[in-house]
Amino acid sequence: MIEYTIFIVEDDPWYGEILRYHLSLNPDYNVSLFGTGKECLSKMWMQPDLITVDFSLPDITGDKLFKKIKQSNPNVPVIIISGQEDISVAVNLLKMGVDDYLIKDDSTKDLLWNSILRIRETQTLKKEVAYLREELGYKYAFEKSIIGQSESIKNVFSMMEKAVKTNINISITGETGTGKELVAKAIHYNSSRKGKKFIAVNMAAIPQELIESSLFGHEKGAFTGAVSRTIGKFEEANGGTIFLDEIAELDMNLQSKLLRVLQERELVRVGGNENVKLDIRLIVATHKNLSEEVRKGNFREDLFFRIMGLPIKLPPLRERGNDILILAKYFLESFSNANNLGPIQISKDAKDKLLNYYFPGNVRELKAMIDLAAVLCENGEIKANDIVYTNTNKADIFIAEQKTLREHTKDIINYYLKQNNNDINKTAKLLDIGKSTIYKMKQDGELN
Repeated sequence: MIEYTIFIVEDDPWYGEILRYHLSLNPDYNVSLFGTGKECLSKMWMQPDLITVDFSLPDITGDKLFKKIKQSNPNVPVIIISGQEDISVAVNLLKMGVDDYLIKDDSTKDLLWNSILRIRETQTLKKEVAYLREELGYKYAFEKSIIGQSESIKNVFSMMEKAVKTNINISITGETGTGKELVAKAIHYNSSRKGKKFIAVNMAAIPQELIESSLFGHEKGAFTGAVSRTIGKFEEANGGTIFLDEIAELDMNLQSKLLRVLQERELVRVGGNENVKLDIRLIVATHKNLSEEVRKGNFREDLFFRIMGLPIKLPPLRERGNDILILAKYFLESFSNANNLGPIQISKDAKDKLLNYYFPGNVRELKAMIDLAAVLCENGEIKANDIVYTNTNKADIFIAEQKTLREHTKDIINYYLKQNNNDINKTAKLLDIGKSTIYKMKQDGELN
C-alpha cells in the first residue's frame, strides 16, 4: 500500500499521543503530531493526505486554521475534533467544508479511525474518476493519439472507427516505434468498455517461467514463493481490455493455454481448480509478420485465426510523407513547453534533413531526435546540424530490417524516388534497373 500521511493538531500532548498511537496501528499511516496551528502550517509542504484539528488551540481557533489549511492545500480533508457539543458550531464548520466533526469522548479514537477510512475510500474513488476522465478525454481522441494527415494514417483512423463499434479482437501490426499501444488505448477509451480497465502486457519483457502466472494468476502455494493468491493480468482486465504486445514472442506451450482461455472465456489460476469467467476485449500487437511465423511453425495457426480479428497495420514513419514535419512540430512544442524553452522554429534545411531520413526507429526515434535538437539549437531555431541521426548508414538500416527481398527492393526504390523528386528515369539509372520495373511496381501499388 502507498503511505498515507496524517497530521494531528492537538495542544493536549497526552490526548494527541493517544490519537497518534491509535492511528499508527495501521502500518500504512505516517502520523505526525503538532501542538499548535503554526507548527502545522509550517509543514504543509509535506503534502499531508489528511489533517485532524483540535478546535480550541492556544494560537488559533479551529475554523481559522481550517481556512489557512485550505488556502495552502484546497484538496486536503480536515476533521475537527472538539470538546464543544454546541450543534451550531458543528453545523457552521460542516457548512465551511470540513469533512467531519467529532466530539472528544471515550469513543473519539474509534470514530476517528472509521472517519479516516471513509474519507480515504472517497479520495481513492475521486482519483480513479479523475484518471478515467483524463484517459477518456482529449488525450485519446483518435486525431490526438495518432498525429498526422497522410492517407495512410487516415486509413488507420478509419479502421479504428470500425474497431470501437464492436468487441471484435484487434491485431495491430507495424514496426517498432510506430505507436501500436497508443492505437490500442485509443480504441479502448473510445469503446463501450471505456469505463473499465485497460491492461497492457509486453510479452517480450516477462521471463518465460513467469508468463503463465503473470497472465492467469496463481494460488497460494502453487510454487516456491507463492505466499498468497495473486490474480493475473487477464483477471485484472475483466470487463475491460487486455493488450498483449509482442504476441509473437509467446512460446508454443503458452500459446495453447492462451488459445484455451480465449475459446472458453475462462481461466484457471496456476495451482488452482476454480474456473474464473472472463469478459474481456483482446488487442494484440507485433512487429513481426504473424502469418510468416505460422508458416515457419513458430506460431499456432488456430491461435492466429482466433486473435487476428480486425487487422490494423501502422505504416512506418518513412512512408508518411509530411506527417514527419507535423509530428516534429508537435514534439518540439511539447518539449519546449515542458522545459520552458520558449518558441523554437525548425529551419528549412533541418526540415529537408528530416524528410530525407529513413527513421528505422519510427515515431519514437523522431521524438528523441527532436528533443535533442531542441537542447542543441541556439537562438530559437533548429538547424540541420542540430538534427543528429542515430544511424547514418542507410545500407545497414535496410539490411537490418527483417523483410523479404521484394520488400527491401520496394523500400530502396521508394527511397531513391523520393530523393530524386519521383524522377523514374534518374532513379532507374542510379539503381541500374529497367524503368519498366519501376512502372510495373507503381501500377501494382507497391510504390508510393
